[in-house]
Amino acid sequence: MTAASSATASASRPQILSVAKLAPFFMSQLQASFDVHDRLHESDPAAFAKIAPQIRGIAGGGESKVPRALQQQLPALEIISLMGVGYDGIDVSAAIERGIPVTHTPNVLNDEVADLAIGLMLSVARRIPLADRYVRAGRWAKEGPMPLARKVSGARLGIVGLGRIGQAIADRAQAFGMSIAYTARSAKADLPYVFHPTAEALAAAVDFLIVITPGGAGTRHMINAQVLAALGSGGYLINVARGSVVDEAALVDALQRGVIAGAGLDVFEKEPHPLEALWALDNVVLTPHMASATVQTRQAMADLAADNLRAHFAGAPLLTPVPECA
Repeated sequence: MTAASSATASASRPQILSVAKLAPFFMSQLQASFDVHDRLHESDPAAFAKIAPQIRGIAGGGESKVPRALQQQLPALEIISLMGVGYDGIDVSAAIERGIPVTHTPNVLNDEVADLAIGLMLSVARRIPLADRYVRAGRWAKEGPMPLARKVSGARLGIVGLGRIGQAIADRAQAFGMSIAYTARSAKADLPYVFHPTAEALAAAVDFLIVITPGGAGTRHMINAQVLAALGSGGYLINVARGSVVDEAALVDALQRGVIAGAGLDVFEKEPHPLEALWALDNVVLTPHMASATVQTRQAMADLAADNLRAHFAGAPLLTPVPECA
């Protein structure tokens, strides 16, 4: 192929801007169908300014930021496709104003996130990471058995946000014989669980509080000092939603003062920099935003995100637009 024909072929392929470091199995699919400019807006603003009028799609992850200002630099933009279920970093209103659909990857990660939520609950209540360190440090032989832990089976579980993932968590909790209650924007008449109108009322009625509500301005610091006080000294908080949903400073204070018994956290307000005070606490289990991080699930997410882009440019219906764009 000559240089001229190569340039023509490249020009015939949609130009895509990636706004995050994409997983190799997502990037390889994009590169097979599109010309991908990997974070060019950050690495080379001058080169980005030249290609910006040709950019027709954006590819990113659940943590990506696509503000109005970036969208305005892309006059040919047609679609924003995310490999992730959360999209609070996207200015969806700005996209809708221009008729630009936003897609994400729901459902394919429900089981994985629910599994980790249960895993964090078991880990902090049964003190599994702490027990592992206890054995490795030789303390078992020197000091004898560890202090007793907290039973999970038969306990009271509260779920903040009973969407697809929340219901998957409830399904798993039932196998542990847990009673289940929840809070959401409204009661769900088709579900048998007890509804509480606020997170504070729910926290006061349960032993474990799992947070799986969407992020964004409407849920920022929903779990605050008052909710933690309601959860009480025997209660545990698990967050697999967004770091912004929990007031992290209030949580550290509650953990240090024994206002609550412990926490399991997969997300943080300023990732990847959780408050350092959390590191020293034995009553908290920390994971690096890994709820969907298995090969199988991340591959399914990448496939769906790429399929949304391919569908758009083929003139076919989008598979999974965000609710605002459905």
